Order: sequence, then structure tokens, then C-alpha cells
Amino acid sequence: MLNFDRPFGKFDFDKFLLDMKLKTSFVFFSFLGIVGIAYFVSQFNPFRNGDPNPQKDAALIQAILQGMNRLHFQPKQIDDAFSQQVYDLYLKDVDNGKRFFNKSDIDQLKGYEKQLDDEANAGTFQFFDLSVDLMDKAVAKTQGWYREMLANPLDFSKNEMLEADGKKLDWAKDDAELRSRWEKWMKYEVLYRVNDELDKQEKPDFKGEKKTFATLETEQRQKVLDTYDKWFKRMQKTDRTHRMEIYLNAITNVFDPHSGYFSPREKENFDIQMSGKLEGIGARLQSDGEKTSVTEIVPGGPAWKQGVLQPKDVILKVSQGETDAESLDVMGWDIDDVVSKIRGPKGTKVTLTILKPDATEKVITITRDVVIMEEGFAKSLILSETDRQDKVGYIFLPKFYADFTPQGLTSCATDVAKEIDKLKKENVRGIILDLRNNGGGSLRDVVQMSGLFIEEGPIVQVKNRTRKPEIMSDNDPQVQWGGPLVVMVNGFSASASEILAAAMQDYHRAVIVGSTGTYGKGTVQRFLDLDNATGDDSVKPLGEMKLTIQKFYRITGKTTQLDGVTPDIVLPDFYNLVDLGERENDYPLESTTIDPVPYSQNAYHIADLGKLKSASTARVEADPTFQKINENAVRLRKKKDQSQYPLQVDKYRQWNKRQDEEAKQFDDLFKPIERFNLQNLAADMPQIQSDTSRIARNESWLNDKKKDIQLYEAYHIMQDMIRIDALAAGKQ
Repeated sequence: MLNFDRPFGKFDFDKFLLDMKLKTSFVFFSFLGIVGIAYFVSQFNPFRNGDPNPQKDAALIQAILQGMNRLHFQPKQIDDAFSQQVYDLYLKDVDNGKRFFNKSDIDQLKGYEKQLDDEANAGTFQFFDLSVDLMDKAVAKTQGWYREMLANPLDFSKNEMLEADGKKLDWAKDDAELRSRWEKWMKYEVLYRVNDELDKQEKPDFKGEKKTFATLETEQRQKVLDTYDKWFKRMQKTDRTHRMEIYLNAITNVFDPHSGYFSPREKENFDIQMSGKLEGIGARLQSDGEKTSVTEIVPGGPAWKQGVLQPKDVILKVSQGETDAESLDVMGWDIDDVVSKIRGPKGTKVTLTILKPDATEKVITITRDVVIMEEGFAKSLILSETDRQDKVGYIFLPKFYADFTPQGLTSCATDVAKEIDKLKKENVRGIILDLRNNGGGSLRDVVQMSGLFIEEGPIVQVKNRTRKPEIMSDNDPQVQWGGPLVVMVNGFSASASEILAAAMQDYHRAVIVGSTGTYGKGTVQRFLDLDNATGDDSVKPLGEMKLTIQKFYRITGKTTQLDGVTPDIVLPDFYNLVDLGERENDYPLESTTIDPVPYSQNAYHIADLGKLKSASTARVEADPTFQKINENAVRLRKKKDQSQYPLQVDKYRQWNKRQDEEAKQFDDLFKPIERFNLQNLAADMPQIQSDTSRIARNESWLNDKKKDIQLYEAYHIMQDMIRIDALAAGKQ
């Protein structure tokens, strides 16, 4: 969702990292993704039709309400209480920091606080239209303020504090108070940048020109001005259609946080992310607001085969077909509109005019094709340790991807089965399946994948609001892997990840290893084509709605909704002390239980979980890196709660120095573990070595995993499992 209150200031790296982790722990789009080509997802689109269309707007909201009432797991009464919730959530979405609206604006909007249910039923949008008008005026007003403030040196001598958390603020009583908030934000934006430059100058290895505070203040004021001008330029391009999406999502999110409206374009992007494939040219792009440039070429894709387009090239023009077609100058376009012109069906051609880094222009034609985003797919390694003979397989699964088109080109369950086969040929003694940061995906695939580790039996129970639970089972008696299994999770493992971890835990089939708990998303969503709700072709396409139609339950009858999965062995993690997950969302569905179902398996049983826990605890307590992780978790817990920042220069410098000193003890916390050996599978080497970018990405991945102390401990847990199994077998 678009939040107009998008701060550009850096509180500090740790808090920025933490906030980004918390905000993106369960989303379907990464900030950098591939859609036709890869692009930074733009929240603003000046080329969409933004003209009011009352007939279409009415059809859209009524189709949404009809779908929610008919299919949602827990429909709500569309009444005054519902209206109040929509009102509060919408204001939170558009001005969470209370930096645009003042009390006078809110007083105008408050008259609709109990009327949004009536408007929704009637298909009218007076409240929404008023909010758009007020926001347009607020954007124009506040732009004038920050430009005026940044035109002259700022005063950093006052003993002031910035409150950065809008939840702790009331609406500004008037423009004078609102302007004061903006003045504090501008001071903070400039001060933290000046402070960074001063810190650089104080370092012994600094070789540049040392500048005074006044000179740096002038330079950084201009940079802040440029940053905010770009932000406001994008906001001013935001049309009514996109803002309508924000309002409609406020309505759907009152039902639950995972129900939402998808415009036709957003649905297309979602499908691409879920399937891991697209039809386009195969290039990563990013935009600085003015120009669109290439950051990476996808190996094996059309651009890679064509051979001319390279990273750092700038896209100047786009035309469809051969070079004699009309070219569109795309400089200054939002990136999703550039993408829409480059993306297209397999076999069609697109012509690009590009600017090379040496300032030469080239015109190239690329034939579009299916591009497989292989970096999002399952992949494996062989783990070992110096002086140990037993090899352990490692499978990394970033998401439960699936292609639901008739072609069905991608399936994570099929891919994991292939990885298991390759690992078996390498004679591994155990397998570690890594689901950390895996936000879920295909329910079908998680059931099939769970079946790879048991003979057959129930995996998960799925229940809608009226019927008895449906038991989703593995019906294949074949066991793909019948040896020791460890499943790694963390607080960002959600949905399908939790289903698999829960099933393996309930069957006592695998040891679940990770942070204090998983995300806690125990709901199932389906897409509803809103065009089916109307026979009026003039208002189509309306888009689609993702709505929660079911909850899933463990085979024990317990739920993962809100509760998540508690690992058998908990390891130190930076976010163990931070509240995150489903409980932190607005209006999550409650945690409930149903009856258990019979289940059993004989593929493999954990011999002695108590011994595994004791051995792991002893190692963790003796490991200085794990102790540092625990200390940093305490620090991050405190930093999450911090929202006030000094604006007097000396106090800010002292405060920032203390923050740096605290953070410095955790610098370079993760170092390569010398005894930990990681090796690519022989079967994977031809593809890895087929392209320099693949080689580079693989080396980076190996280097990253060699520092992964949680993985190293999971490896030790697996070695303990192998040893205990061998001892048990010897006694028989």
C-alpha cells in the first residue's frame, strides 16, 4: 500500500534494516523483482486512466463487498462499526506519520466516520473524493514549506526532539504546528547526513577535502531538497485510480490483512512472482525517477542471448516490433510503465534505444521469450566439516512457487524432489531443508513436498466457514527421502512454510530448528475475478480480489494462525525479542482449534530429541558468536521502541556516537567458519559455469552460507542425529 508519509531520513542502519524486515515479512513482491523485465515496483503510475468513472467505481466496490460476504471465511456486518474501522485504517495508510493532514482536514473527514458503510453499499465515494482533494492540497502546501525551509541554513542550536512515530502524535491542531513538524523533519534529514560526512572526515584514512559544518550543511540541504522533490513529483503523479486501490484495500483489510484488491496489472505481476516465469526480455532494471537503467541480465534469457544489452545501459526509447516502428521516449516515465512497453508475449519483438556508459547510443531488437527466474528456485549444496566423513545435503527453498497455467513449467515440489535425487546420488547421510524467510505460496505444492518425507497420510486440514474440514493428504506411498531431516525456520517463515514444518513436527519426522517462532499465518487465500460479478462489459476489466476463504489447521487440530510453529530447538536470532508476524497486523483472524485426525508414519522417527536439544544448547552457550547474537537481539529490541531523535547538533552527535559504539561491537559478527565446508553438486556445475554472472552469484551464495552460524549449528544437529541413529542401530 502507498503511504504518503514516506520518510527519507535514516534513523540508523540497524533500525532501517529492522523496519524493512518487519514491513516486508509477508509480502508477495520484493522491492527488486522481475516482471517482464525486473524493476523496482513503482507505487505511482501517471499513465493509468485516472478520470472518475462513477459507474465503474460503483460496480467495483459492490463486486468486492459481494465477494467478501459470499466467500470470506469470516464476513463482517457492513455497519457503523465497520465504517469506523475502514476510516481509521485508511487514514493510517495515507498519513501514518501525521505529516500531511491537520485537525481541520480531519474534522472535514470525520463527518464520514460512520457513513462509509452506507457509501460502500450505495457505490458512492464522497469521503474518498474529499480525502483525495485534501491530500492534493496538503502535498502542494507541504512542498512549499520544505522548499522554503531548505532554501536557507537550518538552525541546529535549539534543544529540540523529533518524534518520528505518528502513533505517538495527535493530529496537528493547525498549519503552524504541522509546519513545525516539517521543520523538525528537515533538520533531521540534513543533520544525519552532515553527521555522516563529519564522521567520515574524522577517520584516519580520510583523504578528501575536510569541510566545515556550514559547507556540509549547504551541500546536504541540496541533497535533501533533491530527494524530497523526487518524492513529491511521484506523489503528484499519483492518479485517482491508484488512490482508489488504496481505499479499496483499506476496506478489504478490515476483514483480514491478507484480503486485498488487485488491479489487472498488479494481478499479472503477482502471477509472475508466484510462477517464477515471465514472458519478456530477461533484464533487471531500476529507476532513479528520471532514467531507467539496466542492473543485471538474466542468464539464458533473450537479452543475454542477444548479447548487446548490458548492466548500466540506460533505456531511452521503446518501440514494438522492428526498428521502423514508432518509438516512445521513456525518459522520466515511471518504471512500471517502461516495463509494460517492454514486456510482451513470447515470439514478439521489442526494439530498444539504449545509451551506453561511454555515451554512445545503440538501437537493438530483442525477441521476447519465456524467462525463468532461477534465483528464486530451490537449490542445493553438500555440507561437510574438516575431519568428518559424513556428508549432509542442504536444500534452500526461498518460496513455495508454482505455475498454475496449463503449461505448468514450474513447481517447487517437483524441484525439491529433483534436488533430493541429486543429493542421494552424492551419498548424503541427512538433509537440511531451509525455509527461513520463506513467506509461503502454493498449498498444493506444500502437500506434495511434505509427502516426499513420509509414506502417505494427512498433511494439513483446511476449513472454510461452513463445511467440515477438508483433509489434504499425501496419497503417494513412495518416500523420496527416508533419512534424518532438519527443517530450518525463522520469524519470517510463513503460511506454506509453517504447514510443512508443522506436519514434520507432528509426525516426529524432522527436527524443526530456528528462532523463537514462525510468522503465524494460518489462512488460505484465493483469487476472485471481479468481472464475473457484473454483466456490464463497459466497466470491465475490474481486476481481481484476493480473499481469505479458509483457515488451515495442523493434523493435531491446532492452528498456526497467530501461534506459528515453535521449533524443537530454538537458536539465537536477531529478531527473537522483537514482536513481529501475524499478531502485529491490523484485524488478523483469531487462533482456533478443531478436532485432530489420525496420523502415523514409519519412514523415520527422531530417536532422542532430548539429547539433540541438550547437545545443541551446550554448543550454543559456549559459542561467542551466538552470545553476541543474543546481545544484539536485546539492542534491537530497544531500538525498535525508540522514536525520538535530538536535533541540537552536539546532542545529536553525542547520541549518534553512542549508537555507533553500541553497534560497532556487532560489526563483522559473521565471519567465514573455517571448518565448515560447502560444495556445489556435481550435477549443477555445468549450468553454474555456463555464465560469468551465474558463477559470481554462486560464489556470493557460498560465501554467505559459509558465514551462516545457524546453518552450521543445524549441520551439527544433523551430525548428532546420524550418530544417535548409528548407536541405536548398533544396539539392535
